[in-house]
Amino acid sequence: MRKDIAWSPLADEDLTNVLNYLRENWNIAVTLRFLDKIESITFIISRHPDRYPMINRELGIRKCIVTKHNALFYRELSDKIEIVRLFDTRQDPAKLGY
Repeated sequence: MRKDIAWSPLADEDLTNVLNYLRENWNIAVTLRFLDKIESITFIISRHPDRYPMINRELGIRKCIVTKHNALFYRELSDKIEIVRLFDTRQDPAKLGY
């Protein structure tokens, strides 16, 4: 059964920052490919939320690698899937807060 996807304010800000970076430093084609990848992954997650590994059982957080530089963190709630962060994997992991 498909669940709706909801982006947390932090994850939404993360996505905006990545898209701005790609647009400014690469080009629109790269930006659109990244958006397509995000759309494909969220489609999969909405249908199969347990597909990716659990990294924090206490909070129910799962991790999905989007690109070699970006990981998507999400959790399944009773009525939806919440994307909690889109994190640049080159950063210090201590900066990753949910």
